[in-house]
Amino acid sequence: MRKKEKIVILHSDVAPDASEDELDCLRQADTIAEALRTLGHKPVLLPFVLDLGKNIESLQHANPYIVFNLVETLGGKGNLIHVAPALLDFLQMPYTGCRTDAMYLTSNKPLAKKILHDAGIATPPWITAEAFSVGLAPSDTYLIKASWEDASVGLDETSIVKMSDSAGIIQAMQNQQKKLGSACFAEAYIDGREFNIALLASANKVQLLPAAEMLFLDYAPDKLKLLDYRAKWVEDSFEYDHTRRTLDIASKDAALIDNLRHIALRCWDLFGLRGYARVDFRVDEDGNPWVLEINANPCLSLEAGFAVALERAGIKYSKAIEHIVNDACR
Repeated sequence: MRKKEKIVILHSDVAPDASEDELDCLRQADTIAEALRTLGHKPVLLPFVLDLGKNIESLQHANPYIVFNLVETLGGKGNLIHVAPALLDFLQMPYTGCRTDAMYLTSNKPLAKKILHDAGIATPPWITAEAFSVGLAPSDTYLIKASWEDASVGLDETSIVKMSDSAGIIQAMQNQQKKLGSACFAEAYIDGREFNIALLASANKVQLLPAAEMLFLDYAPDKLKLLDYRAKWVEDSFEYDHTRRTLDIASKDAALIDNLRHIALRCWDLFGLRGYARVDFRVDEDGNPWVLEINANPCLSLEAGFAVALERAGIKYSKAIEHIVNDACR
């Protein structure tokens, strides 16, 4: 790729009083802009708004060499995340990250779980509001999750339900849906360890970054080990202060990590991922891995897990951004 190209960083249209998870998109945009300047390019930040005509006009006026797609929400909701790549496809503008179909399939969490299940990749049993259930839960504990939202939006202690009949779970989902204003599903809670594997496309191949484990420190025996909204975003909360990421994986876990890496690659191929991604896992007490989520646009902030994994792998942040941009060019 030639130097000094204009690159539009297309990001969510975030209000100044937005929640921390939404404001993080702007922090990512600023960080990536700085990396692009280091690489000799000319970044231009552009919000993606609900007015598609205005988006088309702004993008065509900018006439970028490539678009760095950071759109996570539209109108403050995650269920329209695929509209940004769809519009870029319509405009025939090259862009970073996953294509429209992969973004839709992975952000629709119940649909992604069905695809995983049908492909023979273990994912925790779940129930949708339409009473469609898959698998037998290992216990009577379920987590009510938003079907579309990322960043653990809406996930807290009120999301935990303990019941064995599907009718009660469906009622709990409907109650949570009214609270969040978006569709929900129930996922069986897997008691155990939590890992993630980040992936980066480079030079026509996929590079697996070092595995990370999330540690839940000093949690009471009756408190679920859960990476909920407070653990991610609410500073000074117990969950935020007692959840730690480590990349120092013990040698006795080498076989487990190899298995997680193998599954992550299968997910990359299954969903047609591109550029960069992250696969989140839960590993039960018997050592069985379960895929929690396929994240087609993981956070690229410097303090986030992706950047930490890059550092451990010896890859400069700006070099990773260059890989992502070059992958889009290909």
